[in-house]
Amino acid sequence: MSSKNLFLRGLKDGFPICLGYLSVSFAFGIFAVSSGLSVWQVIMISMANVTSAGQLAGVPIIAAGLPLIEMVLTQFVINLRYSLMSVSLSQKLSPRVKLLHRFVMAFCVTDEIFAVAISQKDEVETPYFLGLMTSPFWGWTIGTALGALAGDILPEMVVSALGIALYSMFVAIIIPPSKKNHSVALCCLLAMVLSSAFYYIPVLSKVSSGIAIIICALVSGLLFAAIAPIPDEKGQEEKKKEVPA
Repeated sequence: MSSKNLFLRGLKDGFPICLGYLSVSFAFGIFAVSSGLSVWQVIMISMANVTSAGQLAGVPIIAAGLPLIEMVLTQFVINLRYSLMSVSLSQKLSPRVKLLHRFVMAFCVTDEIFAVAISQKDEVETPYFLGLMTSPFWGWTIGTALGALAGDILPEMVVSALGIALYSMFVAIIIPPSKKNHSVALCCLLAMVLSSAFYYIPVLSKVSSGIAIIICALVSGLLFAAIAPIPDEKGQEEKKKEVPA
């Protein structure tokens, strides 16, 4: 298949992701502007990051003028999963994908783009992935711009209501795995309890929001990784095959 056809196929596969990103980034744009950021600042954040969870956590840190180290640590913890996705994706890439192209691809490795790329039957070529990431990137950017502009135009009551949509997205993300695995549900519950403690307990409330997010994520994640690790289904299947009949 020619490079042009590969790019167009990637563009087609990425279009549904683009539509999903439009609504989510619209809510982010409203949230960021209501936090005190300018329209252009919000748009540049989305163009330079393309990470919903990281951006949502970063805006309060920027708005509060907290130290840069808190931003670095928060983004590192929240976006660490992308490095694992990239390692997995690198095994799927064609040997013809050059190092410079891999850096460009890494910029737009999101949960949805990774899922589509890793599910391909054949090896992923550079033109295909560039097409796959193009429409989601612009969907995320344009949605953010529309939300940021709407935040300056719409009444405050409407802006406040639409801002909840971004939090609803994260609730929707954790509900399906929580229903399948009680350990995941308990892990999320622990993170919620810890977050509430940092907000309501006088001594803990003095801890900045960025550090609080890091502590909640690390403590709940590491604790349940130790007491209730997710079984390696692939490894279990291989062990079953090794057992003689």
